[in-house]
Amino acid sequence: MSEKEELQESALDRQPALLRDRSFWGIAFTQFLGAFNDNVFKQIVLLLALPVAANAMVADGDAAVNAMQANDDMQGWATFVFSIPFVVFSGFAGYLSDRYSKTPIIVYAKVAEIAIMVLGLVAFYFYGSLGMWGTWTVLFLMATQSAFFGPGKYGVLPELFRPTDLPKANGLILMSTFLAIIFGVTFAGKLMTWLVGEDMSSTDQLWIGSMICIVIAILGTLSSLMIRLTAPAQPNATLTADAFGLNKDIIHLLRTDKPLLSALLVSCVFWMVASIAMPAVNQAGRNMLQLSMEETSLLVGMIAVGIMVGAPLGGYLCRVIPSRIAVTLGLWGIVVSLLLLGFWQGNALWLSASMTRLTLIGLGISAAIYSIPLQVFLQDRPPNELKGRMIATMNQANFLGMMLAGPLYQLFLQIAKWLQFPVSSVFWMIGLMVIPLAIGYRMGGRTPPRV
Repeated sequence: MSEKEELQESALDRQPALLRDRSFWGIAFTQFLGAFNDNVFKQIVLLLALPVAANAMVADGDAAVNAMQANDDMQGWATFVFSIPFVVFSGFAGYLSDRYSKTPIIVYAKVAEIAIMVLGLVAFYFYGSLGMWGTWTVLFLMATQSAFFGPGKYGVLPELFRPTDLPKANGLILMSTFLAIIFGVTFAGKLMTWLVGEDMSSTDQLWIGSMICIVIAILGTLSSLMIRLTAPAQPNATLTADAFGLNKDIIHLLRTDKPLLSALLVSCVFWMVASIAMPAVNQAGRNMLQLSMEETSLLVGMIAVGIMVGAPLGGYLCRVIPSRIAVTLGLWGIVVSLLLLGFWQGNALWLSASMTRLTLIGLGISAAIYSIPLQVFLQDRPPNELKGRMIATMNQANFLGMMLAGPLYQLFLQIAKWLQFPVSSVFWMIGLMVIPLAIGYRMGGRTPPRV
């Protein structure tokens, strides 16, 4: 351990207990409010992306197949637009988070969120003339803000808290994040029903919902001021061309640390899978079960409920069993849940409505058990001077997976249509992507090799 790392560890030992640490509550509230805003806006955009498909129901025939024939579900392309900034800007964001203190970067990102929410109000106000292009532009800007916020908010955790507190801190923050997702997607469904109606006959009132998002962004900016200032991890770092792609130090690290590279690839596939599942639930809820927008958003929220429940469980399992076992258990739980969801057959109810909700919760619990140890591994294993860039690289890889998920979702819909399968068959296709990971992946230890 270097002298700098010893001094940092000594400073962490003098910090208050996690739940009495003002900075912990600052980062937790900031993340909660940001996740709420992101999911309100994103779910509204996703619901707007399938109105024609939702209205394509006919009284006779198979409702699911007829809805599929409308071919108007644009959710995958909205996901694609949202993912682009993370792939393009994450490297540069990681450089900034290492070169400068992460604390002011978090604050500046939250200030930017206020401005973007104001633009969201404008996009909704002129939705009648701008259509999806205005909202997708704001979605792109939201993702850009999140790309710069991400390396700071995750990379700062090892700088603020003791290594022994990291599983608990990650678990609680992940739990609160997905509580925000539940509230966000549910609130989005209520807003859509209240402001535009189930038939979306008029979008003139959409802008009203953005007023609440602006207030939430302001509160999130204020809570970010609670986070104590941290020292720059690599103050002498210089900006080079590789900051806009994969940094040469990160490339060298991944070449020499195969377990770290494997964890990065597995994380990428996981977020690809998650990004296909959310629009699939929206499509199935609206078109197969013919649910309201609020009821459909509640179904999406069931996954977040599971993650919220599973987050502290994942943190606990990190302490009582080897992390690699927890990851494997989580992966198999995801596989079983996805395969069960493939039997969700709408009116046929092969998988009942109650069992569907429980399965969605189970999917979330399994995802949390899987992702908590993997996230701690990716945070803790790199050397201190590369943690920020490693988090940025993780974001870049995860959102590359999410970007690929958009076209894959559209492809899976076409395959289901071609085979005349209901949209729930998309879950089987996702499950087939996860099975090789469950069989073959075993996470390494948190101590990196000495080279």
